[in-house]
Amino acid sequence: MKYSSIPSAQSVVQHFKGKGIKNIVISPGSRNAPLIISFTEDPYFNCFSIVDERCAAFFALGIAQQLREPVAAICTSGSALLNYYPAVAEAFYSNIPLIVVSTDRPLYKIDVGDGQTIRQDHVFEKHIGYSTNLKQDVVHAKEKVRKYVPQWLSKNTVGAIQEEIQKYNDVELNTALNIALKLWRPVHINIPFEEPLYNFLPRTTVDAALVFDTMEDEKSIQGIEDFSSLWSNSKRKMVLVGVNHCDTVEQGFLNILAKDPSVIVLTETTSNLHHSDFFPSIDSIIAPIEKSENREELFEALRPDILLTFGGLIISKKIKAYLRQYKPEHHWHVDKRRVQDTFFSLTHHFKTSIDYFLSELLAGENKTQSEYFSFWNQTKKKVELKRKAYIDQIPFSDLLAFHHITKKIPESYHLQLANSSTVRYMQLFELHSSVRVFCNRGTSGIDGSTSTAIGASIYSQKPTLLITGDLSFFYDSNGLWNNYLRSDFRIILINNQGGGIFRILPGQEDDSNFEDYFETVHNLDAQQLCTMHNIEYFNAIDVDSMQLIFETFYEDSNRSKLLEIRTPRLMNNKILIGYFDFIS
Repeated sequence: MKYSSIPSAQSVVQHFKGKGIKNIVISPGSRNAPLIISFTEDPYFNCFSIVDERCAAFFALGIAQQLREPVAAICTSGSALLNYYPAVAEAFYSNIPLIVVSTDRPLYKIDVGDGQTIRQDHVFEKHIGYSTNLKQDVVHAKEKVRKYVPQWLSKNTVGAIQEEIQKYNDVELNTALNIALKLWRPVHINIPFEEPLYNFLPRTTVDAALVFDTMEDEKSIQGIEDFSSLWSNSKRKMVLVGVNHCDTVEQGFLNILAKDPSVIVLTETTSNLHHSDFFPSIDSIIAPIEKSENREELFEALRPDILLTFGGLIISKKIKAYLRQYKPEHHWHVDKRRVQDTFFSLTHHFKTSIDYFLSELLAGENKTQSEYFSFWNQTKKKVELKRKAYIDQIPFSDLLAFHHITKKIPESYHLQLANSSTVRYMQLFELHSSVRVFCNRGTSGIDGSTSTAIGASIYSQKPTLLITGDLSFFYDSNGLWNNYLRSDFRIILINNQGGGIFRILPGQEDDSNFEDYFETVHNLDAQQLCTMHNIEYFNAIDVDSMQLIFETFYEDSNRSKLLEIRTPRLMNNKILIGYFDFIS
């Protein structure tokens, strides 16, 4: 094995190894050579090479999303680091422990006109759990240190100064990595390296000092008897679940909630929670109320006494707008790490796991006589019948395509969704309970969906399907530029020739400025990209061609597959708006 002769490079590798951080996504460069060789030479680490830094960071984020553990992305100096920012922001708002390691030029070469230098320290200041700039070693390249910053060596011997640097760097590495491990926040470690960069040793010269800091679950909930009593006596209780990792809630607790007549459980596709008595299509419940003559009366009937939330961000704009206007008397959020007052009504944050919270809350007899569930369940069933009737009469479109796509996804598949219209259409349809759903909802951006999905597929026990829109797909087409596409990786691309979701918003949709600057109309297709990346390509233009392709699309093959479905650009928005009118 080879070890960099630079002590701080050795320290980073030792800290990562000591704290079980095994997955390292590397973008090529020269300044990061000490880390590249150190990580790739050690069989403990699983290293991945991704050229495009923006794709690399989302690829790392996808791995961390699946493993629920820190994953590192390592880059060279200069603008390379800035390309990590979209994924860093996503990790910050999605509670994903992405570790960014950037290598830098020495401090004395910043802002003097040296090549590939920018101000890298604290560059993610507003969207990071912790940021540190390690100190440059003085035992490495001593002559350059004496030449450019002799004051660094004026107060003590080189050995004593290096010892202080080592202590400082150990403290900073421990702090950064413990925050990633404990709080699941992204962290940034910036390391200045002076040349030479390619000198290596057969053994380490550093013995890093590791400190561990783990998070313990809350052992008791103060005043739980009062909360449980309040819950038991409330006749209208709404449970709303946002982005939620699979298998985080015991089904037994979900069954109790589902059978309580005073409880309605609203879920989204990304909640990964299932029960026949849950309400999985929130907008299909809210939209008819908005158009109803007795709107106020129905909204008051829906208003919960207690709103219980857990999980991440909510997709439905309608439920957010509703709960901000018709606020619950009590809003409880359960999360070990953080809370966001989405509805401006938060009254209590329980810093514990949802399983432990429900075990305490539901310990006694909690069923309350109420018509809350039965009334809204009748509404749900009426909507389901109307949705079926509407689907049966519409022409080929985005909505009809998604209807058929959701029916054909194999059981137990790992499903990744792009943002914008893709994730919103998916909220209208139910999936088999064995399908595991993920989407970058932290910032809800279209960038990085493909890269995240490919990264997430690496450790998935099941095949992965990415459903994406055309703008998301072409925007992140470099996400296909790697050697890690599994043969069971599948992509369904809905190509409606532009940002069709903007046609749903108010505006002059037939104006040329709208088409150029909002909708961004295009005539691109994915066939040539598939040829370039050795992906098997399929194309569908109607239901019949879709169904024919689906007969073999999910079968085993020796390479990835992509199905491009073309839908009518000028009709999709009218059909979607018509859906909400029809069910109302």
